[in-house]
Amino acid sequence: MLEFKLLLLLTVANGTPVMARRIFGSWLSYPVDGDMKFLDGRPLLGRSKTVRGIVFSVVITALAAPFLGLPWTTGAGVAALAMLGDLISSFTKRRLKLPASSMALGLDQIPESLLPLLVYRLRLGLEWWDIIIIVAVFFLGELALSRVLFKLNIRDRPY
Repeated sequence: MLEFKLLLLLTVANGTPVMARRIFGSWLSYPVDGDMKFLDGRPLLGRSKTVRGIVFSVVITALAAPFLGLPWTTGAGVAALAMLGDLISSFTKRRLKLPASSMALGLDQIPESLLPLLVYRLRLGLEWWDIIIIVAVFFLGELALSRVLFKLNIRDRPY
């Protein structure tokens, strides 16, 4: 089932930066924004968005895709778009004056799952209902999985 495969790819893409941080600590954790400030004086994205997280996400998701019967290019593209969605979320959260790594229900889950699905909709033959269902399941799954990862000391916060 394609929808399940895409849900797994999204989970790998979005979970890889968390696992990379847990495994590698501060090694290669260069902030994507280079610690730049935006016009409002706040960080452009924040220190938690790292080059390492994006690179690992794209590579690991590209490697995972063939195991799901999808081209590696689809895995890489889904991961890159998920990371772009995550960066958009971070940029928006900084503009809303929310601290880095704070929870913004919906804003933390929807862009990183919706953007790849919208871009790959026609190529993968997704219907609008497929996208709505995948995003909803990803949203709920990420909230549940986040609590599990917190209990396992992989995440710093339970969301």
